[in-house]
Amino acid sequence: MLVLTRKLNESIHIGTDIEIFVVEIKDDHVKIGIKAPKDIPVHRAEIYKSILEENSLAASTSEAALQNIGELLPEKPSKQDP
Repeated sequence: MLVLTRKLNESIHIGTDIEIFVVEIKDDHVKIGIKAPKDIPVHRAEIYKSILEENSLAASTSEAALQNIGELLPEKPSKQDP
């Protein structure tokens, strides 16, 4: 982990596309601004964790779901049917 000290209105760069600014310092809070390309998602840690959990749930398949999917699909005609 890299730890940097920045003052108000100072910034750091990550690569060539991302810049992080110190926008406000008030009591024990620091407000930051992030400039990044639109194709790079930027999330607070708790939101990112929630997204990962939701993706994991969506990707998992329950046994009941697998059994029920057969009921939703039409039956294949047998080779004997014209």
